[in-house]
Amino acid sequence: MESVNSEEMDKQSLWSQLKHFNWQRYASFIALVFLIVLSSFLSPYFLKPQNLINIMRQVSYTGIIGLGMTFVIITAGIDLSVGSLTAFTGAVVILTMNAALKVVDNEVIVILIGFITGILVGGAAGAFNGFMITRGKIAPFIATLGSMAIFRSMSLYIGNAGEIQSHNSLYGEFGMGTFMFVPVPVFFLLGLAAVLNLVLNNTRYGRYLCAVGSNQKVALFSAINVDKTKFIAYTLIGVLVGISAILLGSRFNAVSTSNMGLAFELDAIAAVIIGGTAMAGGRGTIWGTIFGALILGIINNMLNMVGVSPYLQGTVKGIVIIAAVYVQKQKQ
Repeated sequence: MESVNSEEMDKQSLWSQLKHFNWQRYASFIALVFLIVLSSFLSPYFLKPQNLINIMRQVSYTGIIGLGMTFVIITAGIDLSVGSLTAFTGAVVILTMNAALKVVDNEVIVILIGFITGILVGGAAGAFNGFMITRGKIAPFIATLGSMAIFRSMSLYIGNAGEIQSHNSLYGEFGMGTFMFVPVPVFFLLGLAAVLNLVLNNTRYGRYLCAVGSNQKVALFSAINVDKTKFIAYTLIGVLVGISAILLGSRFNAVSTSNMGLAFELDAIAAVIIGGTAMAGGRGTIWGTIFGALILGIINNMLNMVGVSPYLQGTVKGIVIIAAVYVQKQKQ
């Protein structure tokens, strides 16, 4: 009799723990684990090391941009220009390196020049967006929609709507390089995520970001410089786009000015929303964005493996974004 009562109490305790478990906080991680298990049953090739490495490499580029998008969306903003800016920055980086090779013999130094150029160009473009939104008082959606057209147009112009090849032989090796079987872009993604997670959760600027996104008027009355907080967030995402453009350009040792970065804004926003960052602003997590990027990467990988047309992948992403925002609205 006592053993029966003990089992009943254990069941009630387990049920109580499940009821009070913070499902929302770990939803993206649980979804990621579920997808991995499901994918391993759907395809025997999914868990092959080379396939997993390919997924990690592919999500790194939009994942890096997603980290910056997390900061922007926490302020209740958005940046639609990141895809076009990736192409523009990548084109400027390769043109700069090709020009530098004519006066500098050392290819490593030339790559460093390319890195600095990419970060500066991306940061300046992000600051341009931030200036329009904070000083110009233009809605983020409209401001970045306009800059999206500007950056794509400029990249097409400087590349004659074609491909720009790098003359640096080490640049391509850098982009396809690995360390302990892990692709170089993955190290950039995880390193940047660790730093930005620290900034978001352990610094005054991180608290300001959440305060501005939660209630801008209250933040203003609390002596928070709202415009400066937003300006830094848009500049930061520009810098991260610059880093992503350098890594992506080095992967192919070239930049296609018409195709590079297409739909990156969709992938970055989707990763952020799936990762649990509130579309209305005020809260978000960096590691959630990483999980969101991995979820998208696995979905794309599985769609390819089961033979679904790549043209339908945008449909899946759109449905996932709408579903994630709908769930957020229901919780509010």
